[in-house]
Amino acid sequence: MKRYVFVSMILISLLAAAPVYSASQDQPVVVLEVEGVINTFSAQYLARGINEAQSRDAQLVVIVLDTPGGLETAMRDMVQLLMSAPMPTAVFVYPDGARATSAGMFILLAGDVAAMSPATHVGAAHPVPMGEEVGEVMESKMTEDAAALIRGIAEKRSRNIEWAQQAVRDNLAVTASEALEIGVIDLIAADLGDLLGQLDRREINGTDLNLVNAPLETFRMNFTERFFHIITEPNIAYLLLSLGTLLLMAEIADPGLSVAGIGAVISFIIAFLAFGSLPVNWAGIGLLAVAMVFFLVGLLTDTEFIVSIVGLVPFVMGSLLLFSPFSVTSSAAPEVRVSPWLIAVMGLSILGFSFFVLRAVLVAIRRPPQSGAQKLIGMEGLALKDLNPSGQVRVGLENWSAVALEENILKGALVRVKGVAGVRLQVELLKETSKKNNGATEV
Repeated sequence: MKRYVFVSMILISLLAAAPVYSASQDQPVVVLEVEGVINTFSAQYLARGINEAQSRDAQLVVIVLDTPGGLETAMRDMVQLLMSAPMPTAVFVYPDGARATSAGMFILLAGDVAAMSPATHVGAAHPVPMGEEVGEVMESKMTEDAAALIRGIAEKRSRNIEWAQQAVRDNLAVTASEALEIGVIDLIAADLGDLLGQLDRREINGTDLNLVNAPLETFRMNFTERFFHIITEPNIAYLLLSLGTLLLMAEIADPGLSVAGIGAVISFIIAFLAFGSLPVNWAGIGLLAVAMVFFLVGLLTDTEFIVSIVGLVPFVMGSLLLFSPFSVTSSAAPEVRVSPWLIAVMGLSILGFSFFVLRAVLVAIRRPPQSGAQKLIGMEGLALKDLNPSGQVRVGLENWSAVALEENILKGALVRVKGVAGVRLQVELLKETSKKNNGATEV
């Protein structure tokens, strides 16, 4: 009897423990990937990811981060999402060479766990230029506002408050090992597996993590979010703007709302959507517009070489200034620029396109038709019969039905072809005489 009681107690204990063990094993780790410029779609993606993790009863949400910064409003939304997440969160700057600067630093410090891979860096969150001019007082207000935000984040997460403020005020940046040493982050991990291994069995916000055998689920951006992340890469946005310029030039060279015109409109719309998430200097946009005017003037006149070369000056200046504004704004704005190599390639492409391709199109459009009745326009001929107003003429060794445009034309008079209407030539009288040869009339 004692033996049966003992076995029964063991079975009851195992059955009671089984659901707890099973539940911990079924709770996944949800991985989100945030890279590129921080914008509204980044915040939307994070919100969807946290909601998805909550619906799956995730033990932990890991945000893999690599960003130069972005919009302040989006950054603040993401910070609030991380600070109020219903499950533990870990922000991991990865892979090697990644960064968490400007807005990225705020997001990194807002996670329950802040981690970095070895060859990464964090910081550089001082206010940077954005375009509109502000005075010293406004600059100071914005800097202090950002410093207060990062101070509150660091204080809640028990991280180095003093350094976090200096990163905003003095634009400090540190490597992963330095950040760990001064208490800015919690750990350094070689990869995601190493991170989960170090967090296993750790208690975060009252939750005991059991990560050894937890399923790993990566929740990626949807098509819209991914698309906007691609176009907000500065070089891509600049490439779209340049492509729109090329297509617009092609449309003006041969007007009529062709594929080039539609492509130009689409390229410009997408480019300006991207500029909404980037620190654009509108003076740079203005210089690019001036350059386009020069290119078009050169294209449509006989001064293409000189005018197009002159147009390269505002084109290059505008390209260099495009993401290099003059004054100060949010500390969350990224430092971005267009590759000088891309500027050189696009400048030469526009120049070559206008010289060779578009000039050839214009020459072809202006050239008289080489076949059919259209080729006779401008040629002279002889009236074979009276045109009252219809009759017959000989042009180019061929007889044609013709109609006089202004007055009746007598047989033997010289005429000039002014147009074609259906299968008949439209002619006008030349005040000259004709000669006849053996009853045949020749010009």
